[in-house]
Amino acid sequence: MILVLRALGVGDLATGVPAVRALRAAYPGRELALVAPRWLSPLVGLVGGVDRQVHADGLGRLRWSGPPPELAVNLHGRGPQSHRMLAASRPGRLLAFANAAAGAPDGPPWRAEEHEVDRWCRMLAWYGIAADRADLALRRPDPGALPVGVTIVHPGAKAPARRWPVSRFARVARELAARGHRVVVTGSAAERGLASAVATAAGLPADAVLAGATDVGELAALVAHARLVLCGDTGVGHLATAYATPSVLLFGPVPPAWWGPPPDRPWHEALWTGPVPTDSGPARPDGDAATDDAVHPALDALDVPAVLAAVDRVESATRAMPTQRARPPLATRR
Repeated sequence: MILVLRALGVGDLATGVPAVRALRAAYPGRELALVAPRWLSPLVGLVGGVDRQVHADGLGRLRWSGPPPELAVNLHGRGPQSHRMLAASRPGRLLAFANAAAGAPDGPPWRAEEHEVDRWCRMLAWYGIAADRADLALRRPDPGALPVGVTIVHPGAKAPARRWPVSRFARVARELAARGHRVVVTGSAAERGLASAVATAAGLPADAVLAGATDVGELAALVAHARLVLCGDTGVGHLATAYATPSVLLFGPVPPAWWGPPPDRPWHEALWTGPVPTDSGPARPDGDAATDDAVHPALDALDVPAVLAAVDRVESATRAMPTQRARPPLATRR
């Protein structure tokens, strides 16, 4: 049994896919159990290679009643909480970043300034497990009754500092609708007010607001069959990468060098106006990075013409290289 911890959100699961698949390939005959939030179950099923999901909403006591796993792998953070959570299952071996405070002197050192995909590939490489950082595709869900070919505007983000102003999202949405895009506005149930404000200011019909109307699996299907995605540094952008759906992503306060799409795919463009930080302070532990409530200056500096120009570049690149976009196959029902 291989027990893997990644009890975070949509973008975290998506950026951990190459590492999860590397573990699957390294231990083909072992059962692989992924510790992740219950609400992410539809996405976990699209990763492939996961035999079982253990439900956990973040860190805490691991509800594990099975025998000690042969191997526990921390793809969650640098510890100490996540290390201790896995150690409670009494694994034969723990693969993790070195953290003496958690009783884990083994493992590579944590680097704060590193792309999230590369972080976990590097950790596994330290243990002799090769991972392909480009292996980011998820299986495509069938869209069912969901609209296809839409342009998704996703104004929300977990931290207010990562939210581009409503008025600017609305101006871009209005212009794209005028160009013939069928624009929909997505978000969680808690973000429905935000999405409605964007849609109203953009002059979109009420049925363009899909915030709170889809679960994470339906959101993945919507992205997988979309024309374009416009959002900040949030999970929807990682879904666009997973499905090779053209995207324009607005970054701040964290640079795309740490969380952005692969730079060699011109149908994804990450906009960033700030310098890449060279002094991030102490490496953060298992929590989220602290952010201010106000929009970050690097994000606030992005204006509407710059975003529309990025949309033009992305759509031009998509038309020029349609055969190079590797669209993942449709998921089969199991």
